[in-house]
Amino acid sequence: MTVPLIQSAVHALLAGLLLAAGPAANAAAPAPPAADTWSLREHYTKYEYRIPMRDGARLFTAVYVPKDASRPHPFLVQRTPYGAGAQVDGKMRYGVDFYPDAIGPGRGFETSGYIFVKQDVRGRYMSEGKWQEMTPHVNPQRKPGEGNESQDMHDTVEWLLKHIPNNNGKVGIHGVSYPGFYTSASIIDSHPAIKAASPQAPVTDLYMGDDSYHGGAFMLAANFDFYAAFNEEANPTALPATWNDFDYGVSDGYDFFLKRRTLRNIAAEMTPKQRALFWPNVEHSSYDAFWRVRNIAPHLRNIRAAVLTVGGWYDAEDPQGPFSTHQAIGRHNPGIYNGLVIGPWVHGGWAGDRGRRLGHVRFDADTSDYFREQILLPFFERHLKGVAAKPAPPVRVFETGTNVWRGYGAWPPREAQARTLYFGADGTLHWTQQGAAPAAAGAAYDEYVSDPARPVPFIGYPATGVPKEYMVSDQRFAASRPDVLVYRSEPLERDVTVTGTVRPRLFVSSTGTDGDWVVKLIDVYPDDYPAPERAKDEEEEHDVGPPKPVMAGYQQLVRGNPLRARFRHGFEQPLPLAPGKVEALDFSIGEVHHTFRRGHRIMVQVQSSWFPLTDLNPQTFTDIPNARPEDFQKATQRVHRAPGMASGVALQVLPGD
Repeated sequence: MTVPLIQSAVHALLAGLLLAAGPAANAAAPAPPAADTWSLREHYTKYEYRIPMRDGARLFTAVYVPKDASRPHPFLVQRTPYGAGAQVDGKMRYGVDFYPDAIGPGRGFETSGYIFVKQDVRGRYMSEGKWQEMTPHVNPQRKPGEGNESQDMHDTVEWLLKHIPNNNGKVGIHGVSYPGFYTSASIIDSHPAIKAASPQAPVTDLYMGDDSYHGGAFMLAANFDFYAAFNEEANPTALPATWNDFDYGVSDGYDFFLKRRTLRNIAAEMTPKQRALFWPNVEHSSYDAFWRVRNIAPHLRNIRAAVLTVGGWYDAEDPQGPFSTHQAIGRHNPGIYNGLVIGPWVHGGWAGDRGRRLGHVRFDADTSDYFREQILLPFFERHLKGVAAKPAPPVRVFETGTNVWRGYGAWPPREAQARTLYFGADGTLHWTQQGAAPAAAGAAYDEYVSDPARPVPFIGYPATGVPKEYMVSDQRFAASRPDVLVYRSEPLERDVTVTGTVRPRLFVSSTGTDGDWVVKLIDVYPDDYPAPERAKDEEEEHDVGPPKPVMAGYQQLVRGNPLRARFRHGFEQPLPLAPGKVEALDFSIGEVHHTFRRGHRIMVQVQSSWFPLTDLNPQTFTDIPNARPEDFQKATQRVHRAPGMASGVALQVLPGD
């Protein structure tokens, strides 16, 4: 869930503010200004309304109507829990006199003419009703004031069509992160007027690979930061006044969390209001009814709109949501347009950044501009205005490594072939089990000691929160630790393009009764890789990390994720490990589309902590949310590679030239 750019106090709402007069039906069309003098106020008139829902709750809705009345315009809606007011000088302002710098997902939308609608979802900011986290679509326990997002969208569309003149009868909806979830939830049993929808970085299933849990491990640092700022307030209100960053009191979150160690001690640093939303995510540590009812994917049915789902390869918050949403929509709604776009972006990066690079890894083009102008705008123009668009494949993904856009008929690409990289003796990595067979006189396993008092960090420099560049961060700091296993291939003789799901298949044993296995797929740059030149975008956002990087030998993280061993047979019922018993682990660490270039090496690292990105596993089978300090114990972890127990990573590889 993305953190909105709220920096300071939200001003109180004036009495009667929402009762603005409706838009005039015949406003004069202004001459188009030069691009560098564009003004939203010059071309749009803002109105604010309380739109009634079927249960009587009224939802605050800001409507920006083009002054050009020479033709009817479609609606483009965004529903948000982060405030539908205007960001002005870092402050959120409600009122018809306050305009944001931009209201569309790109300047091209504003110049081409849409009726922009931004709505506070039920129970947030100036909307009435009771807010629910990840509003369950089906909830037998629904209480008065709690709503259903599909119904709220239906009632909103009905009202807009009747009360906003000069509309063309067509509606689009879009949103990033939590607004991406509201986009998905709003098109279930969709209103016939909704013709196009773009859920972007949509939160889909908080437990299964999105914000809250990855592989059964709690995403500690990100959730702590988010819930320290995202609280419930009595509504309607323009509060919360600020979006406050948590004051760690130290420069390194690693030290902050390690000092407190247990989740109970960490939660004690929050206020009662902050803990009210944070702790339910912690205490529901397995996939129970709390999470199942909040998974929107099974309910994505009866969608009549064209859908374009968007995500980023380096989205630290919701990396799985776009794929789960795209797959569910395709499975349940045959016959509709179901597109997917994945670019080289952080969470929502396509909406603001240029997308030329992340940290020290460069993508050689303004990928965000390309997406907004060449993909997103034509999608809405086609389905909301009937503007002809060039034929394009339904799946468009940015191929990292080669830095080119690719188009496919499906995800993953149908032509991909299954292959496995096997772990070998002396840290080698091979495409065949024979090549990975242990030396006759050597051990048939590799081992390390995992110590919760000295966990493996997820970045090699001090920081609080989750620096966005961690998903491409140099892993040399981890490769040198004795509690990290490292396997690497020989230099590649040709390009190898890996696509789709990356699945570690490990045979492991432990002296403990629980443990985490973190697997990282890494691109190792050649030793003669050229030093980077200083670029015009040197000060671009997300330039996080040590200065003047040495890119020769850089170990770029391509994808990594954990599996908490207690969930090796399913996330509903945790089971302990038997000390010394070899267990098979087969799990996903996420989706990729990356080319390892000729001369590069493929590396896999295996470790048992990734702190404080994920919480600490005590390595004793206990109730982790309520674990005590004495529950955290050292354990010796083994990764086996004997015949019949050949550990490795299963990949999908595109055929070479």
